[in-house]
Amino acid sequence: MVGPHRVRFAGKTDIGLVRAHNEDSLLIPREMPLAVVSDGMGGHAAGDVASRITVETIDQHYRDTARSGPNTWPFKLPSLEIEKQRMSVAIQLANSNIFETAQADGSKKGMGCTVDAIYFNQGRFFIGHVGDSRVYRIREGRIQMLTEDHSLLNDYLRMKELSGDEGVHFPQKNVVVRALGLAEQVHVDVIADAFKVGDVFLLCSDGLSGMLDDRVLLDIITARDSLDTSCNELIKAANDAGGNDNITAILCRIEKP
Repeated sequence: MVGPHRVRFAGKTDIGLVRAHNEDSLLIPREMPLAVVSDGMGGHAAGDVASRITVETIDQHYRDTARSGPNTWPFKLPSLEIEKQRMSVAIQLANSNIFETAQADGSKKGMGCTVDAIYFNQGRFFIGHVGDSRVYRIREGRIQMLTEDHSLLNDYLRMKELSGDEGVHFPQKNVVVRALGLAEQVHVDVIADAFKVGDVFLLCSDGLSGMLDDRVLLDIITARDSLDTSCNELIKAANDAGGNDNITAILCRIEKP
């Protein structure tokens, strides 16, 4: 329960049809309304280790701060800012843990990952985002991407160096320009807004969003009442489209209690 609302979750990860192993990790809530998707960096050492560290660190930080409360001393912050800070700190801690692990173990040098985390509290959602995994919101029959890809392709598109059609064939479309573990510090995008009953949030790695366009995602999610079935169908559709990468999807739906 989140105040007067209930949040229902479902999630699944799949190796896909091309990769030798799955570098994605996910966190489905056990006791608190927190979900995480992390995509280990393809081509980097121990991407699966980086993504696992990320979900474990964020989970632990939220558990610790649930007991003690976020440390905002010496400032008195409003609850909105406290929760935004809580999300940012959780992801920065994950970044530090990955970076320090890689520094201590040469076999893991250069490992990294993306992350999208979402937390629901008192009528609001809080998203933490680094990389090119994505968060979408489905509301009243429409789908909206809430995050912005930290990718070379998106940088070119924002600078209008490429058209949308050219972006489809951009040779470095999978190159990320911001990720966890590659430097001692990382900037975290934090998004906060109010949710409504009926909202559905999709967190996914680019193994899903890179294979299916927004219309297909919307059609699959809205065609079924079961979130578990929708996750299975999303994975299947991505594999049917080629399954070129690991595929991870989490769905979160706001319901009446």
